[in-house]
Amino acid sequence: MASPIGTQRHVKLFVLYLLDNINYPLDYATINDIVRQTDFVMYLDFAEAFISMLDLGLIEKIEENGEELYVVTKKGRFCSQQFHGEIIMPVLENALQKALRYLDFKKRGVVIHSWLERAENGKIRVSFSMTEQNVCIFSQTLVVDHEDRARKMQDNFYERPEDIYRGMITLTEGRINYLFDD
Repeated sequence: MASPIGTQRHVKLFVLYLLDNINYPLDYATINDIVRQTDFVMYLDFAEAFISMLDLGLIEKIEENGEELYVVTKKGRFCSQQFHGEIIMPVLENALQKALRYLDFKKRGVVIHSWLERAENGKIRVSFSMTEQNVCIFSQTLVVDHEDRARKMQDNFYERPEDIYRGMITLTEGRINYLFDD
C-alpha cells in the first residue's frame, strides 16, 4: 500500500519540509518517528525515500559525539522551499506541529496514555495520563454515555495533549471564566 500523501517525490518533500523546519540534526530513528507521527507515510516508503534523499544529496550524514545524525543540505533546503506547495499546507503544518511536540516530549521524557473501561449502567470511563520523567503530571478520568464520544475524546487527547494539559491548568487556576458565562 502506498503512502496516503502520494508519490515517492511527495514523501521526500514531506520529509525535507519537516527536517528543514526542525533545523537541527536528528538520528534516523527519530526522523522515522517524527514522520510516522502523522500516519501519512508508510515505513517502507519512508525508508526508500530516505535512501534516495541521501543518494541525491538532499540530506547528508554527519557524526556528532559518535552518533550518526542527518541534516538537510543546501540542495535539500532549496527543494523543500521550492516544491512544498505540492503538498497541502495544512497537512505540512499539522505534521510539523506533531513533530515538534514529539521532539519536545522525547527530550523531556513525556509519555501520554489513554484507556477506556466499561463503567456502571453501560457508561464508558475514559482515562488520560501524562508522565514526565516517570512522574505523573496529569491524570484525569471522565465517565461518558457513549463509546463513540469516549473514543473522540481519546483521539483529541492524542492529537493535542499539550493543549489539554495547558487548558486544565488554566481552568483549575480559574483564568477562563468565559466558558461558564451564559
